[in-house]
Amino acid sequence: MDRFLLMTCFARSVETGSFSAAGRDLGMGQPNVSRNVAALEEHLQTRLLHRSTRKISLTPEGERYYAAIRRILDAVDESESSFRDRVEPSGLLRVACPTAFAHAFVLPNIPYFLDTYPKLTLDLQLNDRLVDLVNEGIEIAIRIGYLEDSSLHTKRLGWYDRVFVASKEYLARRGAPLTPEDLRDHDCIIYTLLSSGSTWRIQGKEIPVSGRLKVNSPDAASAAVAAGLGIAHGPAWLFDEGLNSGRLQYILMDYTAPPVPVQFVYVANRLLPTRAIAFMDFMTNVFSKIQALNGNIPLPIRYEKDFLQSVR
Repeated sequence: MDRFLLMTCFARSVETGSFSAAGRDLGMGQPNVSRNVAALEEHLQTRLLHRSTRKISLTPEGERYYAAIRRILDAVDESESSFRDRVEPSGLLRVACPTAFAHAFVLPNIPYFLDTYPKLTLDLQLNDRLVDLVNEGIEIAIRIGYLEDSSLHTKRLGWYDRVFVASKEYLARRGAPLTPEDLRDHDCIIYTLLSSGSTWRIQGKEIPVSGRLKVNSPDAASAAVAAGLGIAHGPAWLFDEGLNSGRLQYILMDYTAPPVPVQFVYVANRLLPTRAIAFMDFMTNVFSKIQALNGNIPLPIRYEKDFLQSVR
């Protein structure tokens, strides 16, 4: 029994979504792939895949096994590539990234990345939860904030300051807060996935905030503040459209929050494949040229100051 072949057939079936696609990818027929996966399940004495006439899907056992063997297959690929003089990054790369950040900065640059590395396939997983890199088979992730997991390594991509914004409509109706403590008397848009919950940390102080709207998406927070539903706190780039149009205004500009790092994270004891290194180097170079990720916040122009003064 060629267990490496069985694992490869299983992994490619998961990654391509079908035995037929895996067969084309591996240069063997669909029946051979199906038989190899069945042989692997028999060897392990467990079902790895749910099969239907339309698709295959992982069982819970299959999810755990896939994450484990993907690391093995990647290590083999990397070991072999180390003996070649020039290795072009290839294969499937899995990257996790926060949704709003991906739409703002990552996705616009993906066409250039894929053009640069034509043998590489990218599985970009966008969500705002904390992804388990090991159990979900993710090679690298982009994370915002400070790292707490000591089993992960980091590579800095950039950083940004957080700002306070509100719509002109809201400020005209409710007035502008003069100090962070004034936020207690305002409707604040609560981002429920924030680690600090309904508390905003401002210059070393913990300010409890409340509001009639809670959202679990940064994009939803941006839309809500533009609709005049309250005050929002987050990166300036998230509110870029409203700020550029003049519909949104900076507030509390004298009370900056601590800068937030943006970084790649990856498992410390895992050998990174060439494709992961290529992606990290490419995006690091791209992000170094983005002003919004290098601490550059445009100061409010004069009419904004005058407007805020008029509603206080």
